[in-house]
Amino acid sequence: MPYQDIHDLPDSVRDHLPKHAQEIYQSAFNSAWDEYNQDESRAHRVAWAAVKQKYEKDEQTGNWKAK
Repeated sequence: MPYQDIHDLPDSVRDHLPKHAQEIYQSAFNSAWDEYNQDESRAHRVAWAAVKQKYEKDEQTGNWKAK
């Protein structure tokens, strides 16, 4: 199901990504949801890939930060 708002994103996304990264995730997920015939698993993979283009996880703190 497409996410109408970033507050609707899974906890694993909301609790760990900065707001801008959440917006990227939401947009990429919703686009992939439509493009790949509502394949939720694939849409999540596409969304994470989109986030990882602009953000990286700090291995020491576990926080995501802009590249």
